[in-house]
Amino acid sequence: MPRPTDADLFQTSTMTFGEHLEELRTCLIRAAAGLAIAMVLGFFVARPVVHLIEEPLRRALGDYYSKRALETAAAWQPRTTGGPALPYSQEEIRDAIETHGLSFELREIHADRLARLLGNEAAANTAADGGGKPDFDTDALVPVLLWQPLSRDARVSITTLSAQEAFGIYVKAALLVGIVLASPWIFYQLWLFVAAGLYPHERRWVWMFLPISIGLFLAGVSIAFFFVFDFVLDYLLQFNAWLGLDPDPRISEWLSFVLILPIGFGLGFQLPLVMLFLERIGVFDADTYVSQWRMAVLVIVVVSAVLTPADPYSMLFLAAPLCLLYFGGIALCRWFGKAERNAARLRLAQATKASQ
Repeated sequence: MPRPTDADLFQTSTMTFGEHLEELRTCLIRAAAGLAIAMVLGFFVARPVVHLIEEPLRRALGDYYSKRALETAAAWQPRTTGGPALPYSQEEIRDAIETHGLSFELREIHADRLARLLGNEAAANTAADGGGKPDFDTDALVPVLLWQPLSRDARVSITTLSAQEAFGIYVKAALLVGIVLASPWIFYQLWLFVAAGLYPHERRWVWMFLPISIGLFLAGVSIAFFFVFDFVLDYLLQFNAWLGLDPDPRISEWLSFVLILPIGFGLGFQLPLVMLFLERIGVFDADTYVSQWRMAVLVIVVVSAVLTPADPYSMLFLAAPLCLLYFGGIALCRWFGKAERNAARLRLAQATKASQ
């Protein structure tokens, strides 16, 4: 609801629609200029940022293929009853994978053909003849595990499919750095635009909300990058396993995912601040927020689906904290309203005492 002092200030604080558009244009130009400068700075650190962005995906792929390797070893069965088993025990394989960071590929060979590798070429030629037997003896195959460091496993590498794709990745990484670096300036310009249409006594809330807004945005970005990515990647890779598909991720697609999810979280985390701001300027009040909480939850779920990629985990990881932040926003509105009422009572008491 409007504040009691709004009528006194109305005539001197209004702006025409054209003036609002001009103010918006000015703020957007300043914000874009700040983003461009920050992006130029981002080009100097884009290379390590690309490696930093790759790390969650590499880690998820490594965990995925390590788990699948353990499942492959546990499910191995000899081709014939009493046939050759794996050359390593399950405990040795688990220790090699989990402790020493190795991966393996399971292959099968004819043991008698190893004579060539041992330097006994004559024996190898005799074995190759097979004594005149023309058929390939599948029952004589022996399992062999080919070990290599997991970091060198081709399955955990992130690929590009064209020569120019690497340059696009570099530019996107610089853009991501620019958005994070320029976020305080961008939010400052957005709040300046909001302040231009407010009454003078309401503009003080802008300067109070600006640092909180920046902090909430950076908190959302950090939670998405350092917490949500691991769960989302694990779900998506397990879905690949369920469908029997081997993931072969491209760095450009992953970088697009990295751009969308943290920015969506950062914007979503502005919810309690927006609620408090609208309450302070009299658009809504705490009772309205409480009475419409069911509709708010529905809107939060829909917005979370729009701001995140098409997977349920990222949507739920955004919707759940936003629901908590919504009720936190209600608590903030009530707390500020109570503080305002207490201050009004104190001023009234002081005025009464002074008049006596």
